[in-house]
Amino acid sequence: MITLDARGLSCPEPLLMATEAVRKNPGETVRITVSTQNAKENIERMAAKYGKTVDVQVVKPDYVITIK
Repeated sequence: MITLDARGLSCPEPLLMATEAVRKNPGETVRITVSTQNAKENIERMAAKYGKTVDVQVVKPDYVITIK
């Protein structure tokens, strides 16, 4: 599993980090923690484009996104 911490970063940084991890590690689960709803939504859209499933957990005040 690839684990990324993008808390406190502004978009598009979390999106770019997640996209790079998904592209460079096909078949691998990617877990990224973000601190804004905007970053969460952007990553969810990106994962859908790649045909990935997404699980989001709210760990206040952050979001933990698992991309499979």
